[in-house]
Amino acid sequence: MTEASGGAKAAALGLNAATKERIRRSKELYPSARSAVLPALWAVQDQFGYLTPEGLAEVAVELDLEPSEVEAVSTFYSMYFQHQPGRHLIQVCRNVSCGLRGSDQLLRDLESSLGVEDGQTTGDGAFTLEGTVECLGACGGAPMMQIDRYSYENLDFEKAESILAGIRSNAQPAPGAAADA
Repeated sequence: MTEASGGAKAAALGLNAATKERIRRSKELYPSARSAVLPALWAVQDQFGYLTPEGLAEVAVELDLEPSEVEAVSTFYSMYFQHQPGRHLIQVCRNVSCGLRGSDQLLRDLESSLGVEDGQTTGDGAFTLEGTVECLGACGGAPMMQIDRYSYENLDFEKAESILAGIRSNAQPAPGAAADA
C-alpha cells in the first residue's frame, strides 16, 4: 500500500525522509524560506495524497515559519487538498471560454452521472469532482476537463462518459485522445 492510499495511517507516520529532503532542497532555491511554501506543500501532498495537519506543521518547522502562514497558503489554492481525494481527480474548467461552450451543463451531467456534487468524492472513492476550477489553459478546446492532470478538450457529456468508462476499466484513453473523437 502506498502512503497516498494509506490515508490516516500514513498521516500518523509524519513526513518521510524523501519528503523532508524535497522541502530542504526547495528552501535552498529561494532567498526567502517563505518562497518555498508551494513546493513544500506539493511534497507533502505527493506523499499523502492531501495536506495533513501534521504535514502542514512539519512544513512550518522545516521552513521556520508560523503554522498559520503555511495553513493560509494551503487553503488559498484549490490545487491543494485538505481531505483525502478520490483515486482520480476530475476538474471541469468553468472560465469564460469553457462556460460559453457548455461547461456548466457538462458539470451538471457529471454530477448526475457520478452521484456527487461539486467538491465531493464518489462513495467508492474512485472520483473527486471539482467544478469550481478557473482556467485550465485550453480555451481553444473548450469545454475541457482534466483528470489526474491530463487534459481532455472539446467535450460533451458522451465524450466525458467515455473517458470515465475507460478509467473505470483501467483502459484510460491517452491524454487528448477524446478531443477529436
